[in-house]
Amino acid sequence: MKKTIIALATSSALLYAHQVFAAHEDPYVAGFEAYAKELANISPMMHESIDTYAKDVIKTEKSAGYIGKVLPIPQPQEVMPGVYAVVGSMIWHNPSNFGLNNNLSFIVFKDGVFVFNAGANPALAYSLHQQIKKVTNKPVKWVAVENNQGHAYLGASYWVDVGVKNLYSSTMANQQFDEAFDFIKEEWGTRVGREITDPARNVSDKFTTYDGELTIDVGDGEKVILKDFGPGHTPASTSVYVPSRKLLLSGDLGFNERMPVFFNYTDSFAWEASFKNMLGQIPADTTVIPGHGTPASLETIKHQTYDYLVYLHQQVKKVVDAGGNGDAAEAIDQSMYKDRPVFDQAAPTNARHVYRELTGGDF
Repeated sequence: MKKTIIALATSSALLYAHQVFAAHEDPYVAGFEAYAKELANISPMMHESIDTYAKDVIKTEKSAGYIGKVLPIPQPQEVMPGVYAVVGSMIWHNPSNFGLNNNLSFIVFKDGVFVFNAGANPALAYSLHQQIKKVTNKPVKWVAVENNQGHAYLGASYWVDVGVKNLYSSTMANQQFDEAFDFIKEEWGTRVGREITDPARNVSDKFTTYDGELTIDVGDGEKVILKDFGPGHTPASTSVYVPSRKLLLSGDLGFNERMPVFFNYTDSFAWEASFKNMLGQIPADTTVIPGHGTPASLETIKHQTYDYLVYLHQQVKKVVDAGGNGDAAEAIDQSMYKDRPVFDQAAPTNARHVYRELTGGDF
């Protein structure tokens, strides 16, 4: 009779576990741990067996990385042979886009797959991984992140759990993410959904960090160059250059179609200088996968990002030189960019941000 009850309980627990979308603590494992404690005084041998089983389940689940539904994210675009981009939503991160409002990219090399951006949560990372598996049976061997923002970093624990050993970030971005992890996770959990954000863990200690530039040998004579061309949208920003493919994954150094967005930590004048620095080092015939928006030529990304920064700086400087205030800066004509997503929210705040940079006002 006892065996029958235990079998039924186990069957029910298994069914429930597979129905769990994503939980901070797996109720299946928690149930067996509680059962083991109950048996401690009754049957020490059974207690040890059940407790060992629960620990084995934890190990198995961690090696799987994430157990839950595959999210309905966009299908990857093949930018060129072996190079794919999942283009994220052009608006803010929210439950409807699962936090995917940046680009997730992957490159298939002879010895494995290189992933750029870990995703906003383990569920997104898992869903991207399932897409990669449809393209190739090669393992993911390298993961790099563009900056310290949630949609670049919070999915990193998934890649660690499935066995990726080579994770990369700039030293500054990794330190910033580590120090602000609790705040970042809380903000993204609130904005996107706790159910898919809660499983994220801080794995910043697993990253190899670099300052300035780092070259990675990916086999078969190919290399990936991680490069921080300088601050801008964020204080630290990683771009990925693959000379053999004439390919640049710009990270948030480059935007396409979507309006560039300034935050309180954005240095827009440094952004302009960093982009110009990149133009001096990357061939003009390079294909770019930007941080936001669809892949395009380097010239297009320049027009969409650098030219906007130059125009905005020039126009706001005119306001400042004429003795105008922040309201006058907000009123400058940016209508040529009105068709870009988040224009209404970003355009006036971008202008006021530049005004404050020029005048030394508080942000």
